[in-house]
Amino acid sequence: MLRHRSLVRIALVSDTYTPQVNGVTTVVARIVQVLRAAGDEVCVIAPRYPGRDTTADGCPDELRIPSAPFPPYPAIRLSIPQFSTVARYLDGFQPDIVHVATEGPLGLTGRRYAISRHVPLVTSYHTNFPQYARHYRAGIVEPLVWKWLRWFHRPAVLTQTPGEAVRDELERRGIGHPVVWGRGVDTKHFHPGRRSTGWRRWLAGGDDTAIVLHVGRLAREKNIAVLAESWRVAHERLGQRATFVLAGEGPETRRLLARLPWVRQLGFLERGKLADVYASADICVLPSKTETCGLVALEAMASGLAVVAADAGGFRESINHGRDGVLVAPDDATGFAAEIVSLVMAPQRRAELRATARKNAIARDVTTENLDLLLHYAAAHEGLPVALAPCAA
Repeated sequence: MLRHRSLVRIALVSDTYTPQVNGVTTVVARIVQVLRAAGDEVCVIAPRYPGRDTTADGCPDELRIPSAPFPPYPAIRLSIPQFSTVARYLDGFQPDIVHVATEGPLGLTGRRYAISRHVPLVTSYHTNFPQYARHYRAGIVEPLVWKWLRWFHRPAVLTQTPGEAVRDELERRGIGHPVVWGRGVDTKHFHPGRRSTGWRRWLAGGDDTAIVLHVGRLAREKNIAVLAESWRVAHERLGQRATFVLAGEGPETRRLLARLPWVRQLGFLERGKLADVYASADICVLPSKTETCGLVALEAMASGLAVVAADAGGFRESINHGRDGVLVAPDDATGFAAEIVSLVMAPQRRAELRATARKNAIARDVTTENLDLLLHYAAAHEGLPVALAPCAA
């Protein structure tokens, strides 16, 4: 189908990239992999991180810009805009498309370059900034956030976002030309076959103890207060029948561990170890109500876990309540605790959810989405509406 597609040169600009571990980095790294496998040329402009081998910055397909920690959240690093440096690099690369994956300082630089050089601009909308404003009690600025997002994405020929509800909201708000992309899961990497006796013994001591897992950034906008209270109640009821594991870190880490000192905290894990931990666990608990996609739920489902998630955002599009997972009202800590206890005490129900979760995750495998990505870029390059991309291939 793609035999006659013209190869394109894509410049990807992101305010977060490897070795950072987060949903945006996962998607950007996946884009790079898909493009290179298809024969397209791609370069990446991203922050430089501490401890990274600076000799790698001479790599012809990557430009790293020095960064500094963001004071409220030091794990997030912001690069100081260097338009002339970025422009010289991109002028040498001569991109057919500039894809700006984030709305931060580097994203602004990439946006400016595309406009100044009359290169088609593609943007992504991954982070629900308006909802974040509410979580940090700055709801008064929410209208200004929407106004800024409209300005940022207006020049884009298309804006990728990973959820249908978010796409509809962007359309309603008059933001960009949104299309759904970025919610596929690599079901070959995240697989129940990675279940490890070694991980289970280290985390829980044996197969008769259920492992309850949370994966993600430990920050207020992830509804960490509900996670903490639900785990406290569930732990009181279950005792030694379950162990609770955190894979992730963030500004709420110390507070959470002080409240739940019996939790096993693994920090951020590289992709291979994360897949092993997923598959070795039994239940994944995700109370965040700000997810545009909830890729973490799909990774857990592909790994064969029973997922208990907030009935909000992207989780609603991934989980069929009672069939391949459980949805709970986002602020109902008691409800989350009850579902955790129920699943620990009913291994047969847990097994049924796990099997269906894996089956339904396979239907969201990355393969079809990867083809869509190439068609999106081809349409943007040729100045066609995305809806016409299959005809253009």
